[in-house]
Amino acid sequence: MNKIVFKNREDAGERLAEALEKYKGQGVLVLSIPRGGVEVGFQVAKHLLADFSILIARKLPFPDNPEAGFGAMSEDGSVVILKEASIWVTEAEIKNIVQEQSEEIKRRVNVLRNGKPLPEISGRTVILVDDGLAMGSTMRAAVALCRKKMAQKIVVAVPVSGERVAREIDKIADETVILEIPEFFQAVAQVYLNWYDVSDKEVIEILRNWEKSFSKE
Repeated sequence: MNKIVFKNREDAGERLAEALEKYKGQGVLVLSIPRGGVEVGFQVAKHLLADFSILIARKLPFPDNPEAGFGAMSEDGSVVILKEASIWVTEAEIKNIVQEQSEEIKRRVNVLRNGKPLPEISGRTVILVDDGLAMGSTMRAAVALCRKKMAQKIVVAVPVSGERVAREIDKIADETVILEIPEFFQAVAQVYLNWYDVSDKEVIEILRNWEKSFSKE
């Protein structure tokens, strides 16, 4: 039987923020991966008195099973391919899927972030937030982007992850903060009482709320 840990993404974000207390008031940058990670990151950034924005990363889905993926890419073009998964996809298919996701990334930057560039990352502590890690591919792509942009420290912070992916992410991040690592992990949704697919509209509303109430600009 799955153990329900979080009421919703707001609850998960509040509890994740508490686990990151040492960064409060330290001028860190919180970057959420849309769409599910945005409410979680909003709560983290609010509690830590941090800067807040979104970093667009997209799973590279299998042609015949879009719920699963063989890698991910982030908005700067950083591509992460999972070798054990990519053997089922041809080079031509990979090229086409990368192009498709590149177009979706551009759309999301324009729609969700109004086409604005990412905040300055170089020399900063960046906390990357999502609502959980399944395969962890989008988080890998987000970490790759932050490395290229010379972040001083990269912290990956999520409410839940499977054990194997948690170990793998820990190798590429400078620090990981994961609240729950279930013994029998099947999906991120299993630890949430209220789980649903987040819409573009909800992401835009959260970001507008941030700009109106908490932005330092």
